[in-house]
Amino acid sequence: MNDRIGTEYRLGLHEIGEGSFAYLQPDGGWGWSNAGLITSNGESLLVDTLFDLHLTRAMLNEMSKITSAAPISNLVNTHANGDHCFGNELVTGAEIIASSACAEEMQHTPPAMLAAMMNAAPDMGQLGEYLMHAFGDFDFEDIDYTLPTKTFDARLDITVGDKLVELIEVGPAHTQGDVIAHVPADGVIYTGDILFIEGTPLMWAGPVSNWIAACDLIIDLGADQIVPGHGPITDADGVRRVRDYLEFIDREARARHAAGMSVDEAAADIGLEEFAGWLDSERIAINVDTVYREIDPTRDTTDINSLFAMMAKLAV
Repeated sequence: MNDRIGTEYRLGLHEIGEGSFAYLQPDGGWGWSNAGLITSNGESLLVDTLFDLHLTRAMLNEMSKITSAAPISNLVNTHANGDHCFGNELVTGAEIIASSACAEEMQHTPPAMLAAMMNAAPDMGQLGEYLMHAFGDFDFEDIDYTLPTKTFDARLDITVGDKLVELIEVGPAHTQGDVIAHVPADGVIYTGDILFIEGTPLMWAGPVSNWIAACDLIIDLGADQIVPGHGPITDADGVRRVRDYLEFIDREARARHAAGMSVDEAAADIGLEEFAGWLDSERIAINVDTVYREIDPTRDTTDINSLFAMMAKLAV
């Protein structure tokens, strides 16, 4: 196993290739996402911003020792979740790139929506307590939500200095428009939330088959350094573990759907076995709900409060 893996999971910027960096935020739970910086010949590309302006500003300040000489000309948002894009406004002068599906989804999940939810949380009982646990460390007020200025479908190759960066759309999977960024010259992949390492993946969109295919693609690309959306830097073995979890949830959820169980019954019934030690195991409720929707596309979409209420119940 690469000697970088498991030895540097601490807050801050870490060089993982010749001009490729990972910005890590332990413990990798709700909202504590990673980002990336790719540099070459006086130019930089940023992969994702963070959940609020305070966190993004701290990250950009640490990166400034590099970006002062190699300004950020491009920002890639790997997907529409706020912990990967709410800080976009601070990356001034950069082209903001995302998949078309990501850009569309971003329009429906503004920071103001989370701010309103958190303002209401103190009066929401068990659900509110869980929301405070998940998002209470973040500030969603006064964010000037800044959307992508350039979109693509399937694939986009861009150049940073003289370095090729391959943007590959692998969604819908975690969300509607997931993208990974591959830097062949450095043997690095930034996966966004296609990978949660030592944390439980959550499948807002599905289908699970697309997510498994994305894991297979990441393995096939053969990178030495793989930067997940959450958790420590990993390698192909870490990707296989995520794929194992997805296959396990798909199999177990389908068995319980066939037995007539509801989503909350199935989520409570499934024993997580080898995955029980991962952070935020209660996310199984979202994953089961998505598999059920895949089995029966006519099934009504579960509203967000109900999904979080199921997780809150499991987390007790």
